[in-house]
Amino acid sequence: MNIAEELLIKEGTLLPLMEAFYSIQGEGFHTGKSAYFLRIGGCDVGCHWCDVKESWDANLHPLTKVEDIIKGIDETKINTVVITGGEPLMWNMDFLTKSLKKKGLQVHLETSGAYPLSGEFDWICLSPKKNQKPLDEIKPLANELKIIVQNKHDLKWAKQQKQFVPPSCKLYLQPEWSKREQVMPMITDFVMDNIEWQVSLQSHKYMNLP
Repeated sequence: MNIAEELLIKEGTLLPLMEAFYSIQGEGFHTGKSAYFLRIGGCDVGCHWCDVKESWDANLHPLTKVEDIIKGIDETKINTVVITGGEPLMWNMDFLTKSLKKKGLQVHLETSGAYPLSGEFDWICLSPKKNQKPLDEIKPLANELKIIVQNKHDLKWAKQQKQFVPPSCKLYLQPEWSKREQVMPMITDFVMDNIEWQVSLQSHKYMNLP
């Protein structure tokens, strides 16, 4: 990476884009809705069960001009763009989100909250992880709290994190995919005892969608 590229990255006009695709949102509050996904490379949170580990190393993904990203979006009939990763907040999201908003698009963010917030979003899905806890500044801004559950300790973690999000925040428990059969009974029992929570499933995997 040269100095010019470093400057463009700092400005947010150049991003390590892993993939861009039009699909169906499979998780959380907006499940079942069509959306255009931008998966930004780079993540150091290090969840051992992550199903997109290939996103972790930003150097593996081409630095892409935001204007070229926008051109790809212009070719589809969409009203919502989901920025995910990796961990997109490792990068400056200001220019990208401003460009998307200028086009009248709804912009959603999926983040662990481990990095400072940049960009302007209509919906923030916060999925905090124990090994790199979310920053306090993002918790009050969360529209959706999504906890990935692979054991009973994650349910305690969920209750702890609920204290920091606003009352309007939607609360979801999502089984870790490889252990879904084992943890699903535990999750459903929890949701029936704690009615403010809901179950989130990775429905896109059942539909064989990206």
